[in-house]
Amino acid sequence: MKRLILAAALVVLSGCTLAEVKVNVASERTSLENQILGSYNSLSEETLLVASVRGVDPLGRIQTPPRKSGEQQDAISAMQVTSFHADDVDAFKRLGWVGEDNQGLLKAFPLTRDHAPDDLKDFAARYRQQEFDAVLAEVNRARNTIMRRAIDTNASLTPADLPKVRAVFAKLAEDTAKPGEKLQATNGTWTVKK
Repeated sequence: MKRLILAAALVVLSGCTLAEVKVNVASERTSLENQILGSYNSLSEETLLVASVRGVDPLGRIQTPPRKSGEQQDAISAMQVTSFHADDVDAFKRLGWVGEDNQGLLKAFPLTRDHAPDDLKDFAARYRQQEFDAVLAEVNRARNTIMRRAIDTNASLTPADLPKVRAVFAKLAEDTAKPGEKLQATNGTWTVKK
């Protein structure tokens, strides 16, 4: 028994532990990036709530949804627009028809159909310039609305901070870009993500 107690005491005193510690280092974000992304995530949650609002309370009574300001409703609509066109934008990127510019917006490139991947050949063949331009303009308008809403919902930001907000959205687009997508660097040059 004494040996068992002595062995246990040695283990405790020697600092051995059976616990395994794992440390994950996340990328460091600036406080501005965290504020803007917090506003963006909050807007995403509002958009989901709008889509899932139940019109009846737990007692079965019909409830009126809470009123939203015009700016808040515009931002929610903008989020819905970006979600609606997300598949098209992804296809545009894969085809090389658009790239993410350094202002957080999409930049158009020529609609080349020659080297379309097999799974996008039909998509590329049916898309016409006018429709492409309309989708691109609508998505960029929506992105601008979302950026303005990020400023409006942060007490520490003013309209003068729009260039900083644009840079954060551009960085977010760069971070989430897939290999082969076009990206514009801060100096204005275009590259393709490896």
